Amino acid sequence: MRLELGNIFIQDVKFGEATKVENKILYINKDEMLKELGGDERIKSIDIELAHPGEEVRITPVKDVIEPRVKVEGPGGIFPGVINKVDTVGSGRTHALKNVAVVTAGKIVGFQEGIIDMSGPGAEYTPFSGLHNIVVVAEPIDGLKQYDHEAAVRMIGFKAAIYLGEAARNVEPDEVKAYETEPIFESANKYPDLPKVGYVYMLQTQGLLHDTYVYGVDAKKIVPTILYPTEIMDGAIVSGNCVSACDKNPTYVHLNNGIIEDLYEKHGKELNFVGVIITNENVYLADKERSSNWTAKLCKFLGLDGVIVSQEGFGNPDTDLIMNCKKIEGEGIKTVIVTDEYAGRDGASQSLADADVKANAVVTNGNANETIVLPPMKKIIGTTDYVDKIAGGFDGSLRADGSIEVEIQAITGATNETGFGRLTAKGF
Repeated sequence: MRLELGNIFIQDVKFGEATKVENKILYINKDEMLKELGGDERIKSIDIELAHPGEEVRITPVKDVIEPRVKVEGPGGIFPGVINKVDTVGSGRTHALKNVAVVTAGKIVGFQEGIIDMSGPGAEYTPFSGLHNIVVVAEPIDGLKQYDHEAAVRMIGFKAAIYLGEAARNVEPDEVKAYETEPIFESANKYPDLPKVGYVYMLQTQGLLHDTYVYGVDAKKIVPTILYPTEIMDGAIVSGNCVSACDKNPTYVHLNNGIIEDLYEKHGKELNFVGVIITNENVYLADKERSSNWTAKLCKFLGLDGVIVSQEGFGNPDTDLIMNCKKIEGEGIKTVIVTDEYAGRDGASQSLADADVKANAVVTNGNANETIVLPPMKKIIGTTDYVDKIAGGFDGSLRADGSIEVEIQAITGATNETGFGRLTAKGF
């Protein structure tokens, strides 16, 4: 399957009379966009605000971050099974508005929603501070159940990304990148001397506002399966969860998964990138055993020599991560796990809730319990009413002067477990 991704690099976003891309600027007709997003009786008001890199702006509580894209050639459309009909995506051509994101915000849904600071020390921890953010603030009707609240705001975010993505349909991209994964036997014959490598993509599916969707299906209802990597790039997987802000995979990350992009970069040169196995993260032990058994079975079925496994979330999913690792290793396949740590504010506690001697190749994306003081901002998009309650916050986090002391787990994307973040490690 071959996908061409046409990247259109946006340098600024402004409100204007028409929604269009002109001279690398995305103009938005605000009234038209609000009309496009309206109509959900569960939502009593919607507003749209802009936040640019370097501004003294704080966005909170953040729910999802989504990159505007549009399918211009080939079957299906972006977010199949959610917005567009259920066609298999991942081939043809898609245009993406780079340096731009839709951010959904408003009254809190759960307690694991985050903060994006566009400047200051907090901006150094979130990859989304470097984007021109179109923030959709959606307020629910009184008394709305939190599950309906999450679903309504989720759909509004996708509609916003689809609406803006249409502005890229007839724009000539600044660059076009091609990504291709051949059927397994063709690929094996094409690169017989290269190690066959796969990617096990763990999806947060523990329910209770911890859901991820694959072609519109709640992923906790699936058994592990194989996808072409380009399907993920084309919107086959979307976020619907409120897991801790630092290590959740917003829809933007699913569309721009760095592990997938890096494996493609080395495909046919240093390794043979065979494909992606998606698996879920379960609550009950029997479900964890089933999914990890299937994951290891599929790795062996594909004849893989090596596997990268990335996690989403922490705590309970640490068990899924380690079970996947040790069972894949048990099939004689070398495994690297990608995670983050909850090692206490002093860094002295056990980093993961589970461990095994076979998990001896680990990439960490930082300790989410580290604390930071975020200075006051001139403008708040959303509300800081919930800062003391969100994961990473505590009683007294929000200070009288508007500054906030929190663990970095409250910052959206701070320790993302696909490596889509800004933290680095130094050797001594």
